[in-house]
Amino acid sequence: MPLRYVIDKERRLIRTTGWDRLTFAQTKSYMDQLLNDPDFDPHFDQLVDLTALAGLGMAMEETKQIARRSGFSPTSRRAFVAPDPAVFGMSRLFEAYNEMSKAPSQIRVFHDLPSALKWLGLKDLPDGIKPEGVKAEENADPAKNEKSA
Repeated sequence: MPLRYVIDKERRLIRTTGWDRLTFAQTKSYMDQLLNDPDFDPHFDQLVDLTALAGLGMAMEETKQIARRSGFSPTSRRAFVAPDPAVFGMSRLFEAYNEMSKAPSQIRVFHDLPSALKWLGLKDLPDGIKPEGVKAEENADPAKNEKSA
């Protein structure tokens, strides 16, 4: 599946990386796995890196379903990085649908990683997450759990 996440308890951050083409079923499966992860904390912030995403295979209604099912707290900051215009547009649509939900979190969509990190209050990119087929560092911090959805 072209989504992977790491829960960094020390930084109170969930880092998600997407690549290839992403479908509604894959996104729903990812959300199910994340929200049921015993390390998930709805108050953590989230960095969603979509720079390697080739495209989205989701209809607007499916995007609305995913956005309204956030699971994150209203105080959580969720930064999406999407330099591709089509992915950026769908991410902004996700942001708008989330804002209309009963329990919205704070979502912003960025074209570049430095802007997203600044908004999250991070000075640098936490290490660890890599696309499928690339092994994570063997000396990974035990406080961080890499999960593939």
